[in-house]
Amino acid sequence: MNTLNIPVLIERLRILNITLDPGLTQEEIQRAEQEYSISFPPDLRELLQQALPYGESFPDWRNLSSRNIKRIRERLNQPLEGVLFDIEHSGFWPDRWGTKPPERAQARAAAEQHLQLVPKLIPIRGHRYLPATPHQAGNPVFSVHQTDVIPYGENLADYFEIEFRHKRYEEMNVAKIKPIDFWGELG
Repeated sequence: MNTLNIPVLIERLRILNITLDPGLTQEEIQRAEQEYSISFPPDLRELLQQALPYGESFPDWRNLSSRNIKRIRERLNQPLEGVLFDIEHSGFWPDRWGTKPPERAQARAAAEQHLQLVPKLIPIRGHRYLPATPHQAGNPVFSVHQTDVIPYGENLADYFEIEFRHKRYEEMNVAKIKPIDFWGELG
């Protein structure tokens, strides 16, 4: 399953008893993108416009209550906070950033500047994320826990196949995974 076949995906999610709300309207998509300063890649946008997976640790993009906005913002920041945690506690520092500043506060400030340049990760479900850039279909899905970042699908369709056990993780073709700046280099 190399392209996102929405009807098949929706049917599989239903079989797995994943609650599906009606898809987001164009206005709801725009409102969510504006609220969270993100831009959904085309394949994720297409899915969200056809059906909105709900519950089961899926983000609720439709709900703009202050509590839900806070929750989604935390999930959007979680990958960056995980990297900062590892910088402060495990000595993590990418070579491409140059020499790590000796003081913890300086290292954190420098890391925050570097992290402003990496692709934003959009939560899909739990700790699975889709890079917002490049802004095109076919970005891989990553499982992200601090700097332990592993591909969990060649693309969005492949991710759902693996996550919901229609395909074994070991069957993922890592050679087909699109290179993603920074996140694709971790793990």
